[in-house]
Amino acid sequence: MNSAPNGFMFFIAFWTIVLVLFMSIGGFFMFRKFLKVLPQRDGKSKLDWQNYWVERSRPLWTEESKAFLDKLVSPVPGAFRDIAKHSIAAKIGQLAVESGAQHVTEEHCIEGYILATPRRDHRSLKDFLEKNQIDYSAYKHLLG
Repeated sequence: MNSAPNGFMFFIAFWTIVLVLFMSIGGFFMFRKFLKVLPQRDGKSKLDWQNYWVERSRPLWTEESKAFLDKLVSPVPGAFRDIAKHSIAAKIGQLAVESGAQHVTEEHCIEGYILATPRRDHRSLKDFLEKNQIDYSAYKHLLG
């Protein structure tokens, strides 16, 4: 008769831990998103700059470069793919606009992809590029 209250107590403790864990994980990702929206020294946030470069480079994108970008972001899990695609497209667009290019090239895509990818993911990035036989030899110096 004494085991039922103990079992219920463990059940409540287990779900309390699970809920706190899930709220902590969600809070972590919300905090990261919050940091991206804070203004930098120039008065614009990281997200403002991403949106600026995406809009500024929109006319430079061809169907081939869009398809190549889709191919590059294909290993990103579906839940995060749109966010990753936007930040990578912003870096690619910045490179294309600053170089004065007439359109986004495959070289812009590869360099922007490498620059927009966090260092901790460079190993899987190299594996993906090699697996898809994409030549990144000109940008090896950017990989850590």
